[in-house]
Amino acid sequence: METETKSGGGGTARHRRLTTAIRESLRELSIQLSLLNHHVSGRLELNDVDLDCLDLISRHGPLSPSALARRAGLHPATITGVLDRLERGGWVKRDRDQADRRAVTVRALRGRAAEVLRLYAGMNASLDQICAGYTDAELELLADFLRRTAGAGRAATVALAGD
Repeated sequence: METETKSGGGGTARHRRLTTAIRESLRELSIQLSLLNHHVSGRLELNDVDLDCLDLISRHGPLSPSALARRAGLHPATITGVLDRLERGGWVKRDRDQADRRAVTVRALRGRAAEVLRLYAGMNASLDQICAGYTDAELELLADFLRRTAGAGRAATVALAGD
């Protein structure tokens, strides 16, 4: 049955039900994570988009403002305001690029990272408990699914942005 599903057996009623259940679960997850992030940003006195940009800088930085705008899907003028607020709040620092002194890179400051981690501690502990119930092979499968799903989301976003 597993081989049938992977090689084109996606038309079975059970397969369609499971696919629908996954889509519904992903939608619910998206909503719950959005609500969690909204509460975290509120506690940190940040806008939701500021928290998203801070996360992008923390994970992918240092970044140029234009690279951040591309990753965040925001207009460069919007990024200027976001960076102004994050810098005033002590979250990021703008530095001159060593290779091109006209360019700027933005990096996250480590001093306030503990505040963010503390607010996500409950969710992280829950994820640790959930993951403990899966084998390494199952976790590899789930990680692959989530990476591929995130990639599909990026592609859909790019396609919509291009319209």
